[in-house]
Amino acid sequence: METEEKLKQIVKDKYAEIALQDKESNAASCCGATGCSTEVYNIMADDYTKLDGYTADADLGLGCGLPTQFAKIKKGDTVIDLGSGAGNDCFVARHETGPEGKVIGIDFTEAMIDRARLNAEKYGFNNVEFRMGDIEKMPVTANVADVIVSNCVLNLVPNKKAVFKDMFRVLKTGGHFSISDVVLAGILPDKLQHAAEMYAGCISGAVQKDEYLGMIKEAGFSNITLQKEKAIIIPDNILTNYLTADEIADYKASNVGIFSITVYAEKAKECCGTDCCN
Repeated sequence: METEEKLKQIVKDKYAEIALQDKESNAASCCGATGCSTEVYNIMADDYTKLDGYTADADLGLGCGLPTQFAKIKKGDTVIDLGSGAGNDCFVARHETGPEGKVIGIDFTEAMIDRARLNAEKYGFNNVEFRMGDIEKMPVTANVADVIVSNCVLNLVPNKKAVFKDMFRVLKTGGHFSISDVVLAGILPDKLQHAAEMYAGCISGAVQKDEYLGMIKEAGFSNITLQKEKAIIIPDNILTNYLTADEIADYKASNVGIFSITVYAEKAKECCGTDCCN
């Protein structure tokens, strides 16, 4: 079993490599003929191009949902994006907050931070900043954010409970989050569960959906709502990197489900009397 630090280093190394490529290069390096395992970064991505604020230079095709579409961001909000990558969700969020708002992207991969900052400077996005750090212990003071978004990132963190706990800390009372992530229904085969490439691609780092939602509740959040859910199918040319033909057949017959979910939750306001809790 890999240690937490070793798993984090796997992710950091892989995403540093991806940060140096564009979206087309990432996709082209995963051709079906070679069965390149890095295709796991692309099989889950949703189409951002129709969203206002979309910036093509920041889209590396790494997400598994469109959390900013569901995040209920208002003008003037302070938004934090966990695992901000090249800045894709930050720039969409910036469009929603307007110039009077602020967006903070947090990522622990130096190459991603560098690329995101270059994008922000290129487009003159002066109210977007990127901070280097772990999302389990964000470089942000408490009660700062109106909204938190994240796109297929918590899966990459072994200690997900710590992330939800810190999300609760940095959100203002009455604030909320909308995050997209990968969850399971059933148990993945061991060879997939422990494959480093699959971990960095978000799939083998997934936990059971009920467990995931339970961690959100345990952190203190309320009004937990599934905003979107879709099944993820791992192509055979990826499965063959890890499983034999018989194992692939058994896996497909097992009814194990891999899902992308977008989940919303709130840091509830404290009760001030008998009426405000109703």
